[in-house]
Amino acid sequence: MQITGTHFNYYLICHRKLWLFASGINMESTSDLVYEGKLLHETSYPRRSEKYREIELDGIKIDYYDPKNKVVHEIKKSDKHEEAHEWQVKYYLFVLEQNGVVGATGLLEYPRLHKTDEVLLTTPDREAISEMLVQIEALIAGEQCPERIPITRCKNCSYFDFCWSGEV
Repeated sequence: MQITGTHFNYYLICHRKLWLFASGINMESTSDLVYEGKLLHETSYPRRSEKYREIELDGIKIDYYDPKNKVVHEIKKSDKHEEAHEWQVKYYLFVLEQNGVVGATGLLEYPRLHKTDEVLLTTPDREAISEMLVQIEALIAGEQCPERIPITRCKNCSYFDFCWSGEV
């Protein structure tokens, strides 16, 4: 199985969510929050798709890539999971590098917050990503669904009802 940016992001947010997603249990399609994020993505920079390319490579899908300046643009709704977002972009840079695109950088953009963060890939990041990939593959291959994380971290998750229905 190829590891996508979504797998990488979910690994950093919730192992259970990663396992469910990788097992084909996809709650994203019915989530209003996910739809809101897609709408933000499509409307925040309306001319961007004319200027930049979409790239699919080794399981990742980069919506906006500036080939001239070698910049990955990733748009997110909020910075609640900023660390996971940053590592997702680093993973994109890692995959690009593995495919011969050296020196690419990333921009993590939060249009609602008027915030943009630059993302760079360092040698320690490459080592961490290699280790995380091993852990992600082990989690996905596991036969048992991982335990739930504390409910306070789950309120806006598209898997909330799946994980917590019937709980008080």
